Amino acid sequence: MKFTRNALFISLLTMTAMSANAQDLRIGLQSDADVLDPDQSRSFVGRIVYASLCDKLVDITPDLDITPQLASSWSWSADGKALTFKLREDVVFHDGTPFNAEAVARNLARSQMLPESRRKSEVSSIEDTTVLGEYEIRLNLKQPDSTLLAQFADRSGMMISPDAADAAGKDFGLKPVCSGAFEFVERIAQDRIVLKKFDNYWNKDAIHFDSVTFLPIPDNTVRLANLLSGDIDILDRLAATDLNQAEASDAVEVVRAVSLGWRGMTMNIGNGERSNTPWGNDKRVRQALSYSIDRNVLNNVVFNGAFAAGNQPFPPNSPWYDKESPIPERDIAKAKALLTEAGYPDGLELEISVPNTNVPTQVTQVIQSMAKEVGINIKLVTKEFATLLADDSVGNYQASQLGWSGRVDPDGNIHQFVTTGGGINDSVYSNAKVDELLNAARRSADQEERKINYDAATKIILDELPIIFLYHQSWIWGLSPKLKGFKSYPDGMIRLEDVSYAQ
Repeated sequence: MKFTRNALFISLLTMTAMSANAQDLRIGLQSDADVLDPDQSRSFVGRIVYASLCDKLVDITPDLDITPQLASSWSWSADGKALTFKLREDVVFHDGTPFNAEAVARNLARSQMLPESRRKSEVSSIEDTTVLGEYEIRLNLKQPDSTLLAQFADRSGMMISPDAADAAGKDFGLKPVCSGAFEFVERIAQDRIVLKKFDNYWNKDAIHFDSVTFLPIPDNTVRLANLLSGDIDILDRLAATDLNQAEASDAVEVVRAVSLGWRGMTMNIGNGERSNTPWGNDKRVRQALSYSIDRNVLNNVVFNGAFAAGNQPFPPNSPWYDKESPIPERDIAKAKALLTEAGYPDGLELEISVPNTNVPTQVTQVIQSMAKEVGINIKLVTKEFATLLADDSVGNYQASQLGWSGRVDPDGNIHQFVTTGGGINDSVYSNAKVDELLNAARRSADQEERKINYDAATKIILDELPIIFLYHQSWIWGLSPKLKGFKSYPDGMIRLEDVSYAQ
């Protein structure tokens, strides 16, 4: 009996020591992620979780170059209608299923065929695939697609266990199985997502934490307080209004990167019964709303001038920005004239859905005040972020204040939002000329020709306004000073390779 007690005591001491030495990284997110299925999801915070959970065929560098990840190399055919990948040979999924060319083929087929997939428009150029060997696959395209490689640097390129996906179907996101540095442990909605280090990860020497816990903390002030107190190690999206306080604190290291994306208001033009309103039926009232907004004042009031005013899917400093369509000046007289012309001289009401976090609410309140001056009375409806996305998908909104984190290729910032049947076209906007221009831009490898097509499409979009673009943000992270090795990326993702606690 004495031996048994001693053995138990030693075992408990060992477990305590292991627990004390275990390193859990805690990340405070601005909101909770939506479904954790790369084919179905659409939230920005979900992509942050995926950066630890699901590796992709390719990734990007901080300088926006495409770099290998699960694919070791790639090559294009001379006619641009075939893309061949050679794959890493040392990768397995979290359930032990091998990663190989057959797994890639099954992943791409799922992205195209799963009824709930939002990746369909991103991989629509793929006709079929040919497995050339265990670790080599060729994608045969219907037509050249200059955007495809960049698509694989995001959710379209995330590889999930095909066996787990087949078994779970549309419920895969309840217990996702990928091949990233960390594997799924548990999720409690609105509370936490917990991942643990995957022992068989191909790049495990670059991973220095035993687990990572993602904590949705929508309130900016509370999120910063958690960082200041040491309860979290990384803060996702430090509010511009908190920047001075954070920079003055020894408990916070501030890191920034210029965003690739945009923020705006999606207008319900054809998505169900709630689109049958003046806002959905008449572009003049949408134009009036746009003219009521002073985008520079909005940036200064809400963001202390830290972001950039905008009116297009590309920021003004982007080579893809249409300089012939500059940010419009606020014009109250023009806005009132448009309302009168549309038959609403006494104004009208608009309901805007807003995520239940500080910044979107502040943005919409400023717009609410500006619009009131021209006779537009805005009602704010705040929703938990995942609920808002679900409602937008089925058309349960009039306008929705949302944004996009941005992509390396310009196609990723606009095509799926405004083309007929686009995977994130919640507006259900449809214009055959816009489809023609943006599809032509996809097919062309000539950058000048692509620019001409994007400019032409932008002019139509700015006239019809399925989306009213507002501003372009900068990513601002708050870090615990005990961390080292963190690198900022323009896509806003939190990559944990080579990040560790300082010794």
